[in-house]
Amino acid sequence: MIRITELSLPLDHPDDALRKAIARRLGIPDADLLDFTVFKRSYDARKKNTAIVWVYIIDLEACNEGVILERLSRDRHVGPAPDTSYHPVARAPADSRERPVIVGFGPCGLFAALLLAQMGFKPIVLERGRDVRRRTQDTWALWRKNTLDPESNVQFGEGGAGLFSDGKLYSQIKDPKFYGRKVMQEFVRAGAPPEILYVSKPHIGTFRLTGVVTEMRKEILALGGEVRFESRVTDLLIEGGQVEGVVLADGETLRSRHVVLALGHSARDTFRMLHRRGVFIEPKAFAVGLRIEHPQSLIDRARLGPYAGHPALGAADYKLAHHAGNGRAVYSFCMCPGGTVVAATSEPGRVVTNGMSQYSRKERNANAGLVVGISPEQDFPGGPLAGIELQEHLEGLAYELGGRDYSAPGQLVGDFLRGVSSTRFGEVMPSYQPGVKLGDLAPCLPDYAIEAIREALPVFGRQIRGFDRDDALLTGVETRTSSPVRVTRDRLTMQSVNVRGLYPGGEGAGYAGGILSAGVDGIRIAEAVALSMLGDAGHAPTQTEAVTS
Repeated sequence: MIRITELSLPLDHPDDALRKAIARRLGIPDADLLDFTVFKRSYDARKKNTAIVWVYIIDLEACNEGVILERLSRDRHVGPAPDTSYHPVARAPADSRERPVIVGFGPCGLFAALLLAQMGFKPIVLERGRDVRRRTQDTWALWRKNTLDPESNVQFGEGGAGLFSDGKLYSQIKDPKFYGRKVMQEFVRAGAPPEILYVSKPHIGTFRLTGVVTEMRKEILALGGEVRFESRVTDLLIEGGQVEGVVLADGETLRSRHVVLALGHSARDTFRMLHRRGVFIEPKAFAVGLRIEHPQSLIDRARLGPYAGHPALGAADYKLAHHAGNGRAVYSFCMCPGGTVVAATSEPGRVVTNGMSQYSRKERNANAGLVVGISPEQDFPGGPLAGIELQEHLEGLAYELGGRDYSAPGQLVGDFLRGVSSTRFGEVMPSYQPGVKLGDLAPCLPDYAIEAIREALPVFGRQIRGFDRDDALLTGVETRTSSPVRVTRDRLTMQSVNVRGLYPGGEGAGYAGGILSAGVDGIRIAEAVALSMLGDAGHAPTQTEAVTS
């Protein structure tokens, strides 16, 4: 196959224009173009006031491909297409008896379980929360009735924290083996829109993602896996530096020498258990800040100019960053076009904000986190759990400022910049449920974070006109940007550096930052577990397996 990159066409090009452009680009007659697929499509809006264009990456089959490639050998935008298909590294032997245990059923645990099941290893998944249907009901209870279930909420349950989010499926991770393609293909096979395979910033949205996750769970079960909900792990069995199993909250013990920790970034009680049991963990940098809301129409006009509202482009997004004078980095995080700000706490007496969009992205407001990077060396010295303690402290302050009923504290941008309390909303109405209590947000974040965000807002207003408008709305606090700890693992074996057979992975362990990267990490862990289990069972990996590992 041949790949063409940087193939540009007008925004409103006719359906047959792409095929004609491919043949023209290769200098071949249309009859010699046998087949083609769109590998990626993005838009270039750098000249939004004159013309926005589509930019394609195309994989194709043609007659005499060798001749074409030789003729165009100096063209850096034409070359052989890479093999993006997934090749399993192992297959469970028929006499395999041990079953790997996976703790957590977010994106990392989901893909670790799916890949192990596809390879025949019949994993057992332990998820402290509930299935997506009941979890959705529990989450809506917080948003509509101010009632929190600490074991079934935005953070805990089938699908993980990414389930109640924008469902973004893009990442900046290095992916030389195209594991991200495998993640996308599995989502599509389970019912996600096929376009996520080629659009530049794919997303599914919460309501569609719930159905996709359900179908993937059904496949795991059909392949001999097991998924147990409401099964919280409270302890590990460790003997001589080797994990031997897990203990559940109800006292049940499950024996296994291969345990995957796919915890998610909010499993604070489990992090404390790991620290108590001597599993090596270390503090990790993360970010804290606020959510900001604007009318989506404002963002569309700023980013797309006269093309704002074009049905092919949808709701516009943004990505902003500023290095403040006090040395802090301020940046937009988890931007949700046409979405809502959501209550994302998992613990009583705390308030946490996050963002969410449905597939349509047609809500009135755009929202994003405005967060400030912090580090253990500078901001929370005191051991591996100090970052967790800082998060808890800030979330507790937000709970108090919000009125102690899970409402979020809020402030208008103009008042925030002037340092005065807000008393009434402007045009921008809050989307956060169960509600927003206006006041002064300065007490709910460290002084250096407030100072840095105040400096960044006018800078962002010069980049996106109206970003710092007086009645744009801030709500607090955004603390669960990423895990505040890393459960450190060996780069090659993927196992804990001091407990054999323990495989930390995904966002909670500090090795991912979203649905796609967590899914990719789950695949990598599944491969490491499979190869280790073959070795433990006396089945030497094949040459292909050894190279892949």
